[in-house]
Amino acid sequence: MINLQQKEVIYFIGIGGIGMSALARYFNLVGKQVMGYDRTSSPLTTELEMEGIPVGFKDSVADLPSVVRMTPKEKVLVVYTPAVPKTHRELNWFVENDYQVEKRSKVLGAITQDHKTIAVAGTHGKTTTTSLIAHILHDSGHGCNAFLGGITANYSSNLIFDQPNAWYVVEADEFDRSFLALSPDVAVITSLDADHLDIYGTPEEMVSAYQQFADLTSKDGYRLVCDKAFNQLNRPGVSYGSQAQSAFRASDERPENNTYVMDLETPQGTVKSIPLPMPGEHNKENVTAAVAVALHLGVEHEAIRQSLATFKGVKRRFEYQQGTGDIVFIDDYAHHPEELKATIEAAKQRHPGKRVTGVFQPHLFSRTKDNIDGFARSLELLDSIFLLDIYPAREEPIPGVDSQWLLDKINAPHKKLVDKSALLSELKQDDPEVLLTLGAGDIDRMVEPIRIMLKEKELQ
Repeated sequence: MINLQQKEVIYFIGIGGIGMSALARYFNLVGKQVMGYDRTSSPLTTELEMEGIPVGFKDSVADLPSVVRMTPKEKVLVVYTPAVPKTHRELNWFVENDYQVEKRSKVLGAITQDHKTIAVAGTHGKTTTTSLIAHILHDSGHGCNAFLGGITANYSSNLIFDQPNAWYVVEADEFDRSFLALSPDVAVITSLDADHLDIYGTPEEMVSAYQQFADLTSKDGYRLVCDKAFNQLNRPGVSYGSQAQSAFRASDERPENNTYVMDLETPQGTVKSIPLPMPGEHNKENVTAAVAVALHLGVEHEAIRQSLATFKGVKRRFEYQQGTGDIVFIDDYAHHPEELKATIEAAKQRHPGKRVTGVFQPHLFSRTKDNIDGFARSLELLDSIFLLDIYPAREEPIPGVDSQWLLDKINAPHKKLVDKSALLSELKQDDPEVLLTLGAGDIDRMVEPIRIMLKEKELQ
C-alpha cells in the first residue's frame, strides 16, 4: 500500500519518460519535493528542470541528492519504470536499504483510486483519445486532472490539473500489464491489435489482460469499446466506430467553414457538425470515443463542438513541422503496422496526388520480429521509403532481426536502408513532396535538422 500523504520526497528513476514526467509534475504541483534520474538529457528533462525539478544524469549512489538521504525512509517514495535495467545502481541501493520502491503504474493507481477515473487503453489511439477527452472536459469548464502519454499543443504539457475533486483522465498502458493497477469508472478500449508480445507471449494472452482491465470497471461504470475490438474483448459495453451496428457511429464527413466536420449517430439521436481536428479514419474514431465519453458525463453539444474546434493536437501525432510551401513535413509516433498504415493513408487523404516519402525507425527487435510482414505491407503504401536501424530501447538484439531483413520483405521499387548520419543528404536527393518521419525511438531528434534542411532547400 502507498500512503501518499505520508511521503515528502518523491524520487523518479527514469524521470524523463512521458508517463513518469507527468507524475513528477503532479507531485511537484501538490507540494512534494520531487527529483530524479534519467539516462540522457532531453527537451522534457530540461522543461522539468525549468519547473524546479532537479534531474541527474549519472547512475551513482554517491551523487544522490542529499535531501533523499537526509529524509526519513518512511517519508520517501521511489518511482521507477519497467524499462529501467535490473543492474541500475540507484534502484538496487534503494531496494537494498528498504525504501518504498514502486512502479509508475502502481503510483498512478494510488493517485486515482479514490477519484472518479476515465482510463483509455488500446494498442493505439490512447494518447490522442485521452488528450481529446481531457481537452473537452477542461475547455468546457467541467474540469479534469489528466495524465497524458504525449505533450499536448494546447497546454505544452502532459499534465492538466484543474481541481482535486475533478474527474481524472489517464492513459492506461498495457505494457507490463500496467493498466491492471487502475480502477476505472469509465473504461475506453480503442483497439486490440497484437503488440508487446515480448510481455504477453501470444495475442490471446494480451486480449486476456485487456479483459482483466475491462473487468476492473466499477460496478456502475461505463465501458466504451471500439467496434473492431468489441467481439474480441467479449465483455458487456457500448460500441463505437464506423460499423452500422455501433452505438456511436461517425457519418457524413465533409468540409465546412474551412475545416472538416462529421455527424455522430448516438443512442439519443444525431449530433451534427462535430469538428475533426486531425485527418484520417483512425482520428475519426478517436474523436467519436472522446465525444461519447463527454456526452456520458453530460457535456453539452455546443460545448463539445467549441472545444474540438480549438484542439491543436498532440506532439508527434500527425504533427505538421512544415505545412506550407513546396514540401509538407509531418512527424508521427507511429510504431505499429496499423499505426503506420493509418498515418500514411491520412497523409495521402489530406494531400492527394502528392508523392509521399517516409523515414521509418523500427522500435524494438521483438516488435519488428512479431510484426515483420505487417510492417512491410504498411510501408509499401509509401512512394519512397528510407529505413533506419532498429531502435533497441530496453532490448538486446535478436539474431537475424534487423532493418535489412525488413527491407528485404518490402515489395517496393524505391526503398533504401540509411544510417542516420547520411539521412539529410539522402532526403535532399529524394526531393520529397510530402515527408513523414515515423517511429517511437530517437527519430524525433532528427526532426529539427530535417526541418532546417527543408527550409534551406526551398530557399535555393
